[in-house]
Amino acid sequence: MAGSQSKDSISASSRVWLYSLLLTLQYGAQPLISKRLVRREVIVTSSVLTCEMAKVICALMLIIREGRLKSLFKNWTLVGSLTASGLPAAIYALQNSLLQIAYKNLDSLTFSILNQTKLFFTALFTYLILGQKQTIQQIGALFLLVIAAVLLSVGEGSSKGSHDSKDPDQILFYGIIPVLVASVLSGLASALCQWASQVKKQASYLMTVEMSIVGSLCLLASTYSSPDGEAIRKHGFFYGWTLLTMIPVLLNALGGILVGLVTSYAGGVRKGFVIVSALLVTATLQFMFDGKAPSVYCLLALPLVMLSISIYNKYPYRIKKKES
Repeated sequence: MAGSQSKDSISASSRVWLYSLLLTLQYGAQPLISKRLVRREVIVTSSVLTCEMAKVICALMLIIREGRLKSLFKNWTLVGSLTASGLPAAIYALQNSLLQIAYKNLDSLTFSILNQTKLFFTALFTYLILGQKQTIQQIGALFLLVIAAVLLSVGEGSSKGSHDSKDPDQILFYGIIPVLVASVLSGLASALCQWASQVKKQASYLMTVEMSIVGSLCLLASTYSSPDGEAIRKHGFFYGWTLLTMIPVLLNALGGILVGLVTSYAGGVRKGFVIVSALLVTATLQFMFDGKAPSVYCLLALPLVMLSISIYNKYPYRIKKKES
């Protein structure tokens, strides 16, 4: 019996390490791969919709593989699904669109660092919605994260030559602002998902399916009057696509599945270490493939981000037990 439990423990630990490694590589490489393989003509809505459908297929395949398809959908209701997943799905759909815009207008490491501000907004909204408190150390870590984001934003916005001679206004309004707004939306959606999981106990794969479908329907509805919708009707859904475009889209979908797996098996602490490691992966890949060393602002902001995330995960809030 003890030998069987030990084997199960080793197997679970191996899965955690595998999922963490895969998520680190995906998270760190995604900005660079998207920037290289997604042409600027590609319509943002088409890539987001394709990614969401890929998530649905992956999640359903995993549910079927585990033999839980019938049991999960037996008690499924439309009202319950919309209550738990509707609003977060719509928010994530908008967030994904903003991230696709930011990918094209920021270098990979800048994007990755600014994207970490979602930790601050997640903490803020979990406190406002769920009443989840933070320790003094965590509050200090979140302020370090904000300082890093402001430092980087000011530096990148005032730098005229660090982005291949792009207009600084374009960098600010189509790069920095979209990724920061996406971070706010990510924090809100994460808090809402956490709230939904407490009200309605639900498998992560099923929620992935629900949110992807609802988010896709929201995006489809927006195409009736959006510039992307007009572009799709004029040029076609896959305008600007090549076979290589599918690589970052599928990797993004895989990342969505991996986030759920890492959180489920290892919790938020391991996910925090994954995020820190991914920043180093991004910096390394950008130097290797673009020959571009990190800017002074990135070098100043990167250790602040790494330190803040490490502190935040090291000192979680613990409820004090009352003495009897």
